[in-house]
Amino acid sequence: MANAAFMASSNLISVPPFVALSGAKATGSVGDINPLSGTAAIAETSGQLGGLSAAPFSDLLSDAVGQIDALEGQARSAVEGLISGKGVDVHKAMIATEKAEMGFELMLSVRNKALSAYQQILGMQF
Repeated sequence: MANAAFMASSNLISVPPFVALSGAKATGSVGDINPLSGTAAIAETSGQLGGLSAAPFSDLLSDAVGQIDALEGQARSAVEGLISGKGVDVHKAMIATEKAEMGFELMLSVRNKALSAYQQILGMQF
């Protein structure tokens, strides 16, 4: 870009592309640059995400399996309540069953992805 053109009233004014900003200094060297002030805070919280401590992957998986088991238990009790006539609506039983099914499918896809990644790592040649 050779020049930047601006329209002022009805005149066309040409301004060079590198105009010094007010308060900017062109003197000094690269050594004069101060380090980032937030790097110490980042280093202190490297093991934390959003104020929560990082949990091992195995704990995350076992928690997810526990949640899926709870969803399946809710679906089982809803279907049993529907069959026995304990006042459970059909739509509530279907919703509970679908939640459990979707959770199981998600858990199964995560397992398949983890297994695929493991097999790829085994296939690497170092």
